[in-house]
Amino acid sequence: MFYALARPLLFALDPERAHAVACAGLDLLAKLPAPAAICCPRTVMGLEFPNPVGLAAGFDKNGDHIEALAALGFGFIEIGTVTPRPQPGNPRPRLFRLPQARALINRLGFNNAGVAHLVARVQVARARGYRGVLGINIGKNFDTPVERAEDDYVTCLRAVYTHADYITVNISSPNTKNLRALQEGAALERLLGAVRAEREALAAAHGRRVPVAVKIAPDLEPEQIVEIAGLLQRYAMDAVIATNTTVSRYAVQGLPHAEESGGLSGAPLTARSREVVAVLARALGGALPIIGVGGISSGADARAMLDAGASLVQLYTGFIYGGPPLIREAASAACAGED
Repeated sequence: MFYALARPLLFALDPERAHAVACAGLDLLAKLPAPAAICCPRTVMGLEFPNPVGLAAGFDKNGDHIEALAALGFGFIEIGTVTPRPQPGNPRPRLFRLPQARALINRLGFNNAGVAHLVARVQVARARGYRGVLGINIGKNFDTPVERAEDDYVTCLRAVYTHADYITVNISSPNTKNLRALQEGAALERLLGAVRAEREALAAAHGRRVPVAVKIAPDLEPEQIVEIAGLLQRYAMDAVIATNTTVSRYAVQGLPHAEESGGLSGAPLTARSREVVAVLARALGGALPIIGVGGISSGADARAMLDAGASLVQLYTGFIYGGPPLIREAASAACAGED
C-alpha cells in the first residue's frame, strides 16, 4: 500500500532523483518490523538461497542499501557494478522511463564510488548482522583500454573476494565503450583465463572458493551464445546470468524517449531474455546454473523464466514499476511451481 501511494510522487521526479529518494525511504522503512520472506530454499553454485528471487545489479551500485533491500524479502542481493576507481558515469540525463511499455532506458555508464567504498559498505552491513546471500558485480573503468580489461576485473576480484558470496563478471553493459567486445572469442578467453587464475590463487590463499558468474547480453546470435556456454565450462565458471539490457528498440518504436541511447530494460525484454536462457539451457545441459533476468514483471514471468531453464531469477525494472509486492508475487509463483 505504501508503494502504491509513493509511486505517483516518485514518477513525478526525474528518474535518477526518484531512485535516490526511494532508496532513502527504504532505509527508513527497514527500521520497522518486516513481514516474513517467502522461504523455499534451493542450492545453486553451492550456496543456499532462501528463495529464488533476487535483486539484479545496478539498483544498489555502491552497497549503500543492502540491509534495507534484504528486508523486502529478496532471496539474494547483487550489488554493483563496481569498478576499481570511482567514476561519475555518463552525463545527465541518462535514465529515462517508458511507462507505456513498463520499461527503462539507461546509459549510466558504471557510475559508482569505487571498489574500496563498496567493500567498506559491505563490511558495515555484515557487522550489523546481514547474513543473506550477497553477489558483487564487477566491471572495468571506462578509460581502461579493452585490451587491458582483465587488469580491472582482477583488481576488483581481489578486493571483493572475501566479502562476496558470489562474484559476477559483467561483460555485457552497452554503456561502456567496447565492453561487449569482451564476449567475443579470443577476448573472452583471455579474460576468463585471467579470472580463473586469480580465483584459484585467492581460493588457495583464503581457503574458500567463491563462485564466479558471467553476465551476458541479450543481443547475441544463437551460435554466439553456444560458443560462450562452451567457454564458460572450459574456464570453470560457476554460473551464467542472462541477460543484461538490450540495444534493440524494436518493441518500443514511436514511444517517447525510445530513441535515447543506452540499454533498454523491462517488459520489452521479457521474451528475448527467456529465449537466451532457453538456448543456454540446451547448450549447457545442466553443466552450469543459469540466473534469469530481464523483463520479469509478474509471478508468471518469474515462473516462465525458471521453466525455460533458469535456477534463479532477478528483478530490476519490474521492481521499479511494481514495487515490493512483485518480490512476494514472484517468489510465490516460483515456489508454487515446484511443489
